[in-house]
Amino acid sequence: MINPFAPGNVVVVTLNMPREKFWGTLLALTPAGASLRGIDLNSLDDFARQVRDGDQVDANIVFFPMHRIERIESDDRNGEIPSLQERFENKAGRTFKSLARSE
Repeated sequence: MINPFAPGNVVVVTLNMPREKFWGTLLALTPAGASLRGIDLNSLDDFARQVRDGDQVDANIVFFPMHRIERIESDDRNGEIPSLQERFENKAGRTFKSLARSE
């Protein structure tokens, strides 16, 4: 089985205190926390619209300490329900991975 939480995979991180969700490419997962290149999940539609319109936007690089992380989920299709990556590509006309390289 391939590690779904290896660097370069797209994930959703649920955080606590305050509760929020962050979506992006996993850069590193260590005992100290998780580093991602991505966006707050509430900004997905606005971010996709800016990309589609050709605005100069970029995904942020962030670090979340382990004590704030409630869970990490792999961003995968679930039956007929598209992944967030697929939703983004449909709205933006570009893949998220092309914007959020893991290097």
